[in-house]
Amino acid sequence: MNLDIFFKSVIDSDKAPVVICNLQNTVIYMNPAARERYKKHGDLTGKSLEDCHNADSNEKIRRVLEWFKADKSHNKVYTFRNEKENKDVYMIALRNDSGELIGYYEKHEYRTNESAEKYDFY
Repeated sequence: MNLDIFFKSVIDSDKAPVVICNLQNTVIYMNPAARERYKKHGDLTGKSLEDCHNADSNEKIRRVLEWFKADKSHNKVYTFRNEKENKDVYMIALRNDSGELIGYYEKHEYRTNESAEKYDFY
């Protein structure tokens, strides 16, 4: 059975934006919620995430990727709080079956405030 269609369906049905990137920071997939949220930037699929962020943000992305690469247990980093939308945003590592880092995605969680400090790796 090909599970890809099921995984895509899970991502596409999520009301929160999901932006998936490879290790070169290229956007490889945006779910419908992400396409709607970032529509002012046009279709970002195939484009570098670095072009959408300032130098400080790009440095933070680089640091998170290095942390992800350092250990297979490093998989989630809190990156942003949006009070207006009552949500927290994370970077989540994507790994293959052997645990090798293959990419990452941006995860939005609508809920009460995060208690961790931003970019607190532990």
